[in-house]
Amino acid sequence: MAESAGTKVLVTGGSGRLGRSVVAGLAEAGYAVVSVDRQRVPDSGLAQGVSQEAVDLLADGEARRVIAFHQPDAVIHLAAIAIPFSAPEQVILSTNTRLAYTVIGAATELGVGRIITASSPTVLGYGSPAGWLPDGLPLDENTPPKPWNAYALSKLIAEETMRMFAAAQGERIRYAAFRPCYVISPEEWDGAPTQQGHTVQQRLDDPALSAPALFNYVDARDVADFLEVLLQRMHLIPNAETFFVGAADSLSIDPVAELLPRFIPFTGVLAAGLTGTSPVFSIDKARRLLGWEPKRSWRTELPGAVPEDAGLLAQKAR
Repeated sequence: MAESAGTKVLVTGGSGRLGRSVVAGLAEAGYAVVSVDRQRVPDSGLAQGVSQEAVDLLADGEARRVIAFHQPDAVIHLAAIAIPFSAPEQVILSTNTRLAYTVIGAATELGVGRIITASSPTVLGYGSPAGWLPDGLPLDENTPPKPWNAYALSKLIAEETMRMFAAAQGERIRYAAFRPCYVISPEEWDGAPTQQGHTVQQRLDDPALSAPALFNYVDARDVADFLEVLLQRMHLIPNAETFFVGAADSLSIDPVAELLPRFIPFTGVLAAGLTGTSPVFSIDKARRLLGWEPKRSWRTELPGAVPEDAGLLAQKAR
């Protein structure tokens, strides 16, 4: 019997761009999924095995109430203001940090065995108006965080919140955080606007549109696959780990080593070691500790794109 059978996962932010794919993917894998969000999606769009509840997780006691009621085996916390500068900075910082502390704290207090929180690659500080230059490329989980806006800071605080609870709980509860790259949901491959309002094809055709995100991206369904693997293997890896989750290549046609210096000053030498369109954000830790591998790329999902053998693509990106 699969590990997912009889396992209940509560997903906060389950109605969001990433949340919808996570909920659907976990349900397809056999998990009983509870989607918690301020807004419900139409019941007709729910996969079998999914229930949903409209909850304001910042209201007093609501996070604890909904977790206690459903008694999940695992909690995946996605709920947040998801776009930098989409609200006043103090609102983003307050909302996201309170959500992380409230949800992780309630799940911990109630003894949920597995707790996962979403972070962001933006914690590393790229795009800073004061300039940004990493110590090396590709970027990985050992790259020092240098957040320069409220969104990035809130995500770093979410990671530290996870580590704080893990330090107090020891091995009794398993925790993890993940940093999904620029999320592309299934409908966006077919032309729906992405998070920044452009289509995927426009971001691919004009490098200036993808450069602010360092050409990173990930299919939302691959994030769901990653979370399924993480749920299964959390007891086998060190507690409170953080992972980058991205595609095995960059959202670019031209070599990244040529593109980066055009948009990020003084990165020429650092980028020289990047081969072809290999990603700027390394996913080797997820590969090594979890055996996870993304299945999708713009070459396989974008209509009209020139396909490339997935195995060859992954080999090039390593």
